[in-house]
Amino acid sequence: MSKVVYEGWMVRYGRRKIGRSYIHMRYFVLEPRLLAYYKKKPQDNQLPIKTMVIDGNCRVEDRGLKTQHGHMVYVLSIYNKKEKHHRITMAAFNIQEALMWKEKIECVIDQHQDSLVPSGQQYVSFEYKPGMDAGRTASSSDHESPFSALEDEDDSRRDLLRRTTIGNGPPESILDWTKEFDAELSNQSSSNQAFSRKHWRLLQCQNGLRIFEELLEVDYLPRSCSRAMKAVGVVEATCEEIFELVMSMDGTRYEWDCSFQYGRLVEEVDGHTAILYHGLLLDWFPMVVWPRDLCYVRYWRRNDDGSYVVLFRSREHENCGPQPGFVRAHLESGGFNIAPLKPRNGRPRTQVQHLIQIDLKGWGAGYLPAFQQHCLLQMLNSVSGLREWFSQTDDRGQPIRIPVMVNMASSSLALGKGGKPQHKSSLSIDQTNGASRNSVLMDEDSDDDDEFQIPDSEQEPETSKQEQEQETDAKKTEEPALNIDLSCFSGNLRHDDNENARNCWRISDGNNFKVRGKSFCSDKRKIPAGKHLMDLVAVDWFKDTKRMDHVVRRKGCAAQVAAEKGLFSTVVNVQVPGSTHYSMVFYFVTKELVPGSLFQRFVDGDDEFRNSRLKLIPTVPKGSWIVRQSVGSTPCLLGKAVDCNYIRGPTYLEIDVDIGSSTVANGVLGLVIGVITSLVVEMAFLVQANTPEELPERLIGAVRVSHIELSSAIVPNLDSD
Repeated sequence: MSKVVYEGWMVRYGRRKIGRSYIHMRYFVLEPRLLAYYKKKPQDNQLPIKTMVIDGNCRVEDRGLKTQHGHMVYVLSIYNKKEKHHRITMAAFNIQEALMWKEKIECVIDQHQDSLVPSGQQYVSFEYKPGMDAGRTASSSDHESPFSALEDEDDSRRDLLRRTTIGNGPPESILDWTKEFDAELSNQSSSNQAFSRKHWRLLQCQNGLRIFEELLEVDYLPRSCSRAMKAVGVVEATCEEIFELVMSMDGTRYEWDCSFQYGRLVEEVDGHTAILYHGLLLDWFPMVVWPRDLCYVRYWRRNDDGSYVVLFRSREHENCGPQPGFVRAHLESGGFNIAPLKPRNGRPRTQVQHLIQIDLKGWGAGYLPAFQQHCLLQMLNSVSGLREWFSQTDDRGQPIRIPVMVNMASSSLALGKGGKPQHKSSLSIDQTNGASRNSVLMDEDSDDDDEFQIPDSEQEPETSKQEQEQETDAKKTEEPALNIDLSCFSGNLRHDDNENARNCWRISDGNNFKVRGKSFCSDKRKIPAGKHLMDLVAVDWFKDTKRMDHVVRRKGCAAQVAAEKGLFSTVVNVQVPGSTHYSMVFYFVTKELVPGSLFQRFVDGDDEFRNSRLKLIPTVPKGSWIVRQSVGSTPCLLGKAVDCNYIRGPTYLEIDVDIGSSTVANGVLGLVIGVITSLVVEMAFLVQANTPEELPERLIGAVRVSHIELSSAIVPNLDSD
């Protein structure tokens, strides 16, 4: 075996011949003349699944970010420009690993190119120039890069050869304000006047940021369009960490971007380009001024110096028309430039520039300069939000996983009263359309029927037969119960998926909760919970003069209906003490218990084991500050905090949770019960996993209850038996 240049576990990502997409973990080995991958780490004379000869004609194509099976991966495609049908596509879960592979492969290609170049000629990297892809229509990134075509057309122009292609380049309508152009551009009458971006003056310093304003005015923009402004600040974090936050559109964004209200993905053009919808939260006389929203194209790239560029520009789209009650603003230019600085005192430092040139439209934009400037400063202050977010975050040692795009509004935005969008769901993109969307990558080998597995980041994923069986069993339990007729189940508390509905319940998205990941024992990493193990089919809201135990004995309850259909139920009875006792009962149903699984051991275990494992994750999305602080969102082992009584029946397990048994819980309850009609509460129940074999954790189920009315509770008819 030749000397190994680089090796490690990467993701194989492609499409089966029948059209279904898949991803696998494979062990890649890079040698001076060969790239190969194996199912396991190679030993002795093990044959690879596939190989590719690396020479001076090879290229590394950067295909950007792809969402697959609930994971965002950074995709690289290595091909020979003489035989483009023969290629290897690989991906990584974090940017650093993908960039390391890209660098190593390019180094090997360089060594072969040096041997191919005639005397006196040298290869140099090709840098993207604006206008080079003029006339190109936006297309999926699986098409051949325009730079590859350029190389084919004129192979003798070796100064234009490049090792890496980046997607399809930025859309031609987007102005790349981060590039410094030569002085002679000032003599050109280009409509974008890009050279003017170099003329700035310091407007003010605010929140530790320098705010700049563009000096040169342009006459091709309407009066209501502001001058370009940018905020410049230093954040103590790596470029990759900042890039992760900037690209996210999930709940984390509320913690650093005060102008963000909600957003969704409209269209994924390719791995570097996407069309987004973005609702703005502007606080300038909101009772008088209508809210603004944006539909824009976002393009990103990583430069050779390690910096990231994210560019924005407004774009009309057929699936993102004007929304009633909103004024559609126009983003002329904008984005982020994230550049590394020298570390100080051992801490990473990054300069973040955030530029915005926007026309807020409406009657106030052209006649009230204070309105325009106030809103711009509010949006630019997100840079200080980034700085403070990282300064107050301790969990920084784990590898950065590429963020998964999450909808903060449903794909078809429903409008409520006043024209304001209502969030029907907060499902991630891969949940809403990942199952039906096919991968754009090529099918490269015939072993595409393997299970998708992610090995522990600290260990080699060479599992024994017993471990593989355990993972298979765990995977079975992850799937929700299928083909269950939910219409036959009922409870006295109404089920309503409307965001603003009152006195009702709905299933909460598992990705709203963080649970222990596969490698938690080594890196303490938590991941979005994903799918539930069981289906929540009904909720009862009871009251009585005494505590209500063993509610499954009530005739006609959801657990008894499930038993008649051969299903297994987990019933959680949350008991609220007081002069009038209340019980909220949740019925979770599944087809069967998987023998040997953690959940099966919990169901059939003794009370000591159950008390040490039953976990609750609470959140209060809507409610007063003091209630949210009191309840918190920290996971809690219920059996150690309050008294839990477990009743195991032939087809069910009932868990009676006595909130009144804890003084602390009683104090919080006294605070909550008085304002319960104004609260929205989410609860997730799960079994805590403590060993690598039990990880990752999975939710039994999760529920969201909204604005509960005490008067709607009913007195149950419990049998004396």
